Amino acid sequence: MAEKQLKTSVENRGRRLADGAPAAIHPQVFRHTVDQADMAISITDVQGNILYVNPAFTRVTGYGADEAVGQNESMLSNKTTPPEVYKSLWQQISRGEVWSGRLVNRRRDGSKYLAELNISPVVDAGGEVLNFLAMQWDVTAMHRLECEVRNQKAMIESVVDAAPMVIAVLDVDDRVVLDNHEYKKLQADLGMAEPAPMLMTAIRASLEAEVAGAKAGRRSSGYDFLDREVRLDLPGGKPPRWFSCSGSRVREDDSAADAFFDHGGRDYLLLVAKEITGLRAQQEKTRVAAMQIVMAEEDRVSALRESLSAAAFRMEGPLNMMASVVGMLARRNGRTDQTTVALSNAMAAGQQALAELRAMIPAETREPAGSVNVNELLRDVLDLTTVRLLSAGIRVSWKPQAMLPTLQGCPNKLRSMFKALIDNAIEAMSARGWRERELSVITRAHLGGIEIVVADSGPGIPPERQIKVFEPFYTTKREGNRHLGTGLAAAQQVAADHGGTIAIDRAQATGCRVRVVLPVKRQP
Repeated sequence: MAEKQLKTSVENRGRRLADGAPAAIHPQVFRHTVDQADMAISITDVQGNILYVNPAFTRVTGYGADEAVGQNESMLSNKTTPPEVYKSLWQQISRGEVWSGRLVNRRRDGSKYLAELNISPVVDAGGEVLNFLAMQWDVTAMHRLECEVRNQKAMIESVVDAAPMVIAVLDVDDRVVLDNHEYKKLQADLGMAEPAPMLMTAIRASLEAEVAGAKAGRRSSGYDFLDREVRLDLPGGKPPRWFSCSGSRVREDDSAADAFFDHGGRDYLLLVAKEITGLRAQQEKTRVAAMQIVMAEEDRVSALRESLSAAAFRMEGPLNMMASVVGMLARRNGRTDQTTVALSNAMAAGQQALAELRAMIPAETREPAGSVNVNELLRDVLDLTTVRLLSAGIRVSWKPQAMLPTLQGCPNKLRSMFKALIDNAIEAMSARGWRERELSVITRAHLGGIEIVVADSGPGIPPERQIKVFEPFYTTKREGNRHLGTGLAAAQQVAADHGGTIAIDRAQATGCRVRVVLPVKRQP
């Protein structure tokens, strides 16, 4: 009886599908198609009693056709699917609508499996439901894999968020697509939207400098790097922050349908940054203490060199005058008298003393050039002059650009130049009775170079003397009761040696504003 109903149902279905078709398909073709389908197919009456099952149904459920036909489809239920699911299922298919979903079923041997079902009502010409066509797949393995992926994702996210280091994933445009709690804390601490691109800018700069300095022309992938130290200089007098950064490439496959055979994808950068500020702070204290000793010695030698050079410069004037007088007397008298001899002997003695004086001038130390972080050098100078700044009651406004490009230069010479500018500003504001005492130090990238501005609120330098302060051996510590500043010839020479410039802002209404510009890439 069931077989006859199935045959009639299939034949009616075939006729309805064939109506209006270009070529009629024999109903037996539908029967063969269903029999040979790889999905489990069953046909029931409106009460859910099974009228037909295909061979794939037997492979999935373990029930043969002779065991299944005549039984209700509910025999497959494991009784663990919520009743609400079955209620929704019957309401939907009874209205002639297709239902899709998952049910927990049980095989003939008692084992459970997760079934992905698609139940379609079979209706007649009048729209009355005659049968139900159920197609199901065993998706137990797929469900297990989905759970494993979700669990693994949750576990990885928990580990990443709990990691005591900054972790961020960046795309090729340095946009952050994934981060952890430590990264968000760093954002809040630094008060900036995205610190990761800034870290990468510094890392790339160091990698490029390394490649440029390598004779063999080694190239970096731009993705893989390990333990690169980065320093972030913060405005407002905040101490710098140090990070040890590592990066590696992460490949994401393209999920688009047209990329199935192309194996396309996108590259991302996994950036891991561990803050080492505490460790570096201890190292910096030791380094600054050692540097203070070295710079004190260099200042002593530089002062001695300048004093001896100035003495030699001043001796040259009288000796040149004596040489002129001796020559004039010899031409006037036509002979060498005692006065001429005495003057000649005095001039020779003076020339000998001048030569000995010049021999006593210490030679300048040759310093090899290297990669220089201007913010770090300026911070060193501010650290070295902290005691003087505090004792003079000077407020410091430190406004560095958080990340500057590195330049090739001599760090000790540049440090000495910056110290001369800041020392000059301190002396200017230390004038007796001067109340407004604020030192401003600003750094920023500027047209392929780095601009450094050192400004003070002191008495300033009159316009007529702003050129003279760059002359050798010029110094006006105090003229009358007005402090005019110290000579800047040595600072100008250091700037020139690095291909840069140094100038006093003449438009400054009060105080003194010195602007130094150093190129990042020096011309050969």
